[in-house]
Amino acid sequence: MTPEEFQAELKKQGIELSAKQLDQFATYFQLLVEWNQKMNLTAITEHEEVYLKHFYDSITLAFSDTFEPVGKLCDVGSGAGFPSLPLKIVFPELEITIVDSLNKRITFLTTLVEALQLDGVQLYHDRAETFGQNPEFREAFDFVTARAVARLNVLTELCLPLVKKNGYFFALKAAKSEEELTEARPAIALLGGKLIQAEDVSLPNGDTRHIITVQKKKETPKKYPRKPGVPNKQPLK
Repeated sequence: MTPEEFQAELKKQGIELSAKQLDQFATYFQLLVEWNQKMNLTAITEHEEVYLKHFYDSITLAFSDTFEPVGKLCDVGSGAGFPSLPLKIVFPELEITIVDSLNKRITFLTTLVEALQLDGVQLYHDRAETFGQNPEFREAFDFVTARAVARLNVLTELCLPLVKKNGYFFALKAAKSEEELTEARPAIALLGGKLIQAEDVSLPNGDTRHIITVQKKKETPKKYPRKPGVPNKQPLK
């Protein structure tokens, strides 16, 4: 996907990018490739692949019926800034908080946010388990996202404590798994959530992505998330 195709495909979805926004994505790509030579940020570095599988893929969240491009969004384990920073470029009014456990990734993101001249972005070096127990951030966000390979029951424990009541947790998945959804239902209910939908979104090349939407219906019990490492080693069932 070239930048021109990227712009045209988003226009089909009702999203029109300005020249400034296109420049921001170009800068994003340049810095991603440059820093990837110093640290492992992504295995995808080809120009057209980055635009399709990172930039466009991140923005597919905006195609969901339950996503609104306003309010506070927390991105857990953001890595190189996906999906939150492409969404921030497209929707500047979004307030973004990123938490990541690797400080070197936070260093990259700090450089990136400055280069893109993005306001309203907060970066935190922390474990999601610790971050979710911090009173400043617990149940403070309209939306929480995770674009990660961890199973849904693990992601739910890390993310749902951060969602305010009636807010949404979005899990962005490359592969659909009914087994994973079934496995996660008890954890979702225990943590105060309700599974709203699991929808498929097609990329322009025909690949399919999956967005799982969980709405926060009641307060998460205070003992969750558990101590760092426990959700992965002992997933809720």
